[in-house]
Amino acid sequence: MKLSGLQIFWLMFTFETGNMILLTLSPTFQEAKQDAWISFGLAGISGMLIVYVSSKAALLYPGKTLIEYSKQILGKWLGMLIVIVYLILWYSVIGIILREFADFTITILLPTTPQWVLVLTMLLLLIYITYSGGIEGIGRCSEVFGPIIFLSVFILLILSVSIFNYRNILPVFSDTGLLPILKGTLYPLSFLGESVMMLMLLSFMDQPHKGPKRAVWGIAAASSLVSTVAIWVLLILGPEIASKLRHPAFDTVSYVTVMDFIQNLEILAVLVWILSIFIKLSLYFFLANYGTAQLLHIKDWRKLIWVTSAFFFVLAVIFPNPTYTYIYLKTYWIYFALPVNMVGIPFLLWFVGSLRKKLQAHH
Repeated sequence: MKLSGLQIFWLMFTFETGNMILLTLSPTFQEAKQDAWISFGLAGISGMLIVYVSSKAALLYPGKTLIEYSKQILGKWLGMLIVIVYLILWYSVIGIILREFADFTITILLPTTPQWVLVLTMLLLLIYITYSGGIEGIGRCSEVFGPIIFLSVFILLILSVSIFNYRNILPVFSDTGLLPILKGTLYPLSFLGESVMMLMLLSFMDQPHKGPKRAVWGIAAASSLVSTVAIWVLLILGPEIASKLRHPAFDTVSYVTVMDFIQNLEILAVLVWILSIFIKLSLYFFLANYGTAQLLHIKDWRKLIWVTSAFFFVLAVIFPNPTYTYIYLKTYWIYFALPVNMVGIPFLLWFVGSLRKKLQAHH
């Protein structure tokens, strides 16, 4: 199983784009009002730093995954603790995203379909791609899906230029101030920070030294696109309406018409989201299975898929209502996963790992 530099770029771009467009716009508008686009810009820069540090940490031990080198860097027990902290993140987030996928699809496309049918359908797709293709199969899918996502969003942006209201973006900064803008940054950053999965993915690259650069470019492309979407929503809806809607980007699409002839372009938005969510779920599904197998010293990691799939199905179907997802985002995700999993641990691994390498070189 090998990944190319181009696949890493498209993986980072694809798995970030859809969920960020769907879930981060509303809370960011609530905090930063018409300056939400500044929040997205700052989050993009911070996200690039996180993915760079994660890739550099993994590059200290090329060919080894986080499960293996964390013990080498921090010792057996602390290394294992760090692995468990990541596994909790990977497992919990799969349940949340599966539930979210089912809820959104029922709301928008299939109102009478039972929830479990959609969860099961997505799980079967995940099992197929992960079992048959592994990480390489997911990488190849992202090479196909990434350009489709980019083109779909680009078409939607171009078609709606005529309904922009440029007054919506003013005044810049003076109304909001620095603190709300920084608070607004937390939401998109907590999604861009998921790129810490480079701690694992770099070990699957055929040319690991290309990893940091390609991953940074992928995050830069994703955050630029999402920032552009934020400005697009702002110019059409304005900050007040955007902050009150649950999925402002999706609602904005319904305003787009071309000469009253081309309408109902929501299907493009749904396509962007489903392709992106598939890649995101596949990545987490692969990492959860592969990481657990390495931790428990199971030779054939694919055997685990059947056990974890049943667990994820139960997790997604039994998960309480959307309020739970909201609390998960507002508490664990922003105040634990972001500072610990996405910022603290990668910096710690890179710092201690670099020190160890230097000391070994001197001896």
